[in-house]
Amino acid sequence: MSIQLKKGALQLCVLSLLSQQDMYGFELVGAISNHVAISEGTIYPLLKRIKDEGYVTTYLQESQEGPPRKYYSITSHGRTTLATLEEEWHNLVNGINQLLQQARKN
Repeated sequence: MSIQLKKGALQLCVLSLLSQQDMYGFELVGAISNHVAISEGTIYPLLKRIKDEGYVTTYLQESQEGPPRKYYSITSHGRTTLATLEEEWHNLVNGINQLLQQARKN
């Protein structure tokens, strides 16, 4: 999978997960890794970028298992972006599926 396509898909995954609940970085890595092979090194630059773009905010919360954790929370701008990304994703997947089905028939 191309790096650009994977980055866009990961942004969609992160915003989708955060639309359900606030999460910290390692928690996001675990949730996404259950479905897509990623590394921590992939997620943290993405989290910084979407924070800089105003899609998420952060806050620290104490942890019983170590230092405080930085949680990410989706903003209203992030929810609007998520809706746009979801629509674009579905259009892309549907278009590709139609193309593949047509190619199989020929």
